[in-house]
Amino acid sequence: MLLLSMVSILNSLSKTIHLSVILAILLFAGLFFSGGDWAFDRLFWSWLFRYLHVVVGIMWIGLLWYLNFVQIPNMTKFTDEQKPAITKIIAPAVLFYFRWAALATIITGLIVAYLNGYVHDAMILGIGSGGKNTAIGIGMWLGIIMAINVWFIIWPNQKKVLGIVECAPEDKPKHAKIAIITSRVNTLLSLPMLMTMVIAQNLY
Repeated sequence: MLLLSMVSILNSLSKTIHLSVILAILLFAGLFFSGGDWAFDRLFWSWLFRYLHVVVGIMWIGLLWYLNFVQIPNMTKFTDEQKPAITKIIAPAVLFYFRWAALATIITGLIVAYLNGYVHDAMILGIGSGGKNTAIGIGMWLGIIMAINVWFIIWPNQKKVLGIVECAPEDKPKHAKIAIITSRVNTLLSLPMLMTMVIAQNLY
């Protein structure tokens, strides 16, 4: 019976995500309430937004890498009959989560920086303080540049390629090229961005 219930849950993405959220909440409650001195203070909100920042960041960079390592390189292998399945169904769904995850990553990251008191020093790249603020600042600016690329270059050009907005057929290859090159720029920046974010945790 338990196995059948689990299979029923796992057959549904919505139920799977809901169960995952419930498990995370239960783990959170068990870990934090057991301490006895837990409160809705700045430490709590910093933890919560850092967690959300990591979650949406994984979705953003995961989809960026999916596009660059899987979808784009394999598009030439599809027949003309198969391509509409990608351009009309898969790509719009990917780009929806891709662009909103990018925005959510930037917003939650800035909130974390504000709650921990380093947003200003990080935004000026740690001038006068250096170390951690410089590293996290570089990562923040790289992330902001990548998000700008997503919303103001990749998405507008992809809308024309996918037929979401009007575009002359002969212009679609040009817009596709712009979107692909900009996506490659983001892929180029992704590893340095992630490295600075991680190394900042070990600097003072």
